[in-house]
Amino acid sequence: MGERLIPILAELVQHADRVIAEAAAHFSEVFRFGNAEWTPPSLRSALKSALPVKEVQTETLSPDTAIAQVSRGALHAAMVPGVALAASAEADEPALASTVIVREPVWVALPHDHHLVGQEAVSPAQLASLRWVRYTRDHWFHPIEKQLFAAVGRADLEVLHYVDGHHEAMNWVRDVRAAALTPPTGVTREVRLVPVSVAEGTDMLLVWRSDSVTDDIQRRLLTTLRRYYCEYARTIPGYWSWVIRHPDQFAELESFLPPRVQWGGAGRAGPEWSGPGAGHRVASASAGGVRRAAPVAETLARAVSAPTNPTIER
Repeated sequence: MGERLIPILAELVQHADRVIAEAAAHFSEVFRFGNAEWTPPSLRSALKSALPVKEVQTETLSPDTAIAQVSRGALHAAMVPGVALAASAEADEPALASTVIVREPVWVALPHDHHLVGQEAVSPAQLASLRWVRYTRDHWFHPIEKQLFAAVGRADLEVLHYVDGHHEAMNWVRDVRAAALTPPTGVTREVRLVPVSVAEGTDMLLVWRSDSVTDDIQRRLLTTLRRYYCEYARTIPGYWSWVIRHPDQFAELESFLPPRVQWGGAGRAGPEWSGPGAGHRVASASAGGVRRAAPVAETLARAVSAPTNPTIER
């Protein structure tokens, strides 16, 4: 009898876990969400509108702390850079799941009237000629920055200051006319962005406990955060048009981009994007796919080789 009942009981336990997770996600408690660097009020509003919960509580934390809080159940989910998850002791936690929200490029922030503003990309030689603010070793962006400067091949860059966040870096760019590397969503209105010809980037991940967030909530979160990212990208001078011109680098945002129209003719071939009012294509499978937390080495390799943090208000 035991041999017959044990498999049935194991199945009942699995169903019970699903029932508990579903109930936890839909009852009228607070949904707790963590974010790195800083959190604008509009992000909380977007989450509150999208989730079937009574209240949403957002919290700004360091990526390491946010990951640990999700793992312990203090947060339901968090948005963190992939490089931070790769380095976290929680990365191999069985109950921790993650998926890519967007792969964000790394550009250079310059004073709004700098002579390099407006050009297509900054070359390694031009990067080496600038005065820099860089990130402290314990900041999540440091390894990404370090890898890009290693690709430039210059160790004698002039560094004025080491910062502990994107907004501090942007203040130095504005006030002392320095340069700083940043994801586009790290800039403030007083500075301008220029792409870097030595491409680097970072994954921005949604991280959650699989036993406390249902599939429905996970899908709502992912869709909301990607839509929010696109809305923010439109506020950064030149960035949204750049995203549209390089859709292959933003596969996760495919369903939010204007549809491509194939056209050809003598000497002409390739994709063209129609106007923003033409609707959206169906999202690709990768746009909604869920990935369990990968091994640390694999996650780190993807995080620093692929092209963190949607923000709207300054």
